[in-house]
Amino acid sequence: MTYRTPKKLSATNGLTRTFLKSIVLTVGAVAALATISPAAELPEAPSSVIRSNVAVAAAPVSVSAPRIAETRTIDKKFIGLAFISTTSTFADSYTTLFARENWLAGKKGVCNAEVDSAYLYGTHPTVARAYAVASAKSAGAILMAYYLRRHHSRFWSGPMITNSLVSLGGVTQNMIMCN
Repeated sequence: MTYRTPKKLSATNGLTRTFLKSIVLTVGAVAALATISPAAELPEAPSSVIRSNVAVAAAPVSVSAPRIAETRTIDKKFIGLAFISTTSTFADSYTTLFARENWLAGKKGVCNAEVDSAYLYGTHPTVARAYAVASAKSAGAILMAYYLRRHHSRFWSGPMITNSLVSLGGVTQNMIMCN
């Protein structure tokens, strides 16, 4: 196997590369040090010294802070979303009870046991448990939205919208399968 050996650099070419390399490193060092060095005020010039016999009066400065528009935490939009979220959650719990009714009636071929949310409602949900789950889901979504709105998050409506969408999906599922 043969190896190629590079041509030797001439003396002028080597000096040029070394010189350019030192310039690039110097510029890089100056740029790095300039960015990390703290800025300081310029020293006072002798011409900027204030004479002691001249009266100095400070001009009053009016500072105006931008005012943040305070909106009410609970307004029409919040109440409307809370109403939609709550009604859709209770509709989901009501239609979930269709499985219990089918089970008690002994119907075969339709859903007679809760499958999707058995961890919440149980296999054969009781009326009290179904509405307790609906109340907890609705109150949790409203409290989370209230907390986010109180702390000025722009995603405050997310919990109520998510609760509504999940609940309406459950209503649709229950109406198709259990009715």
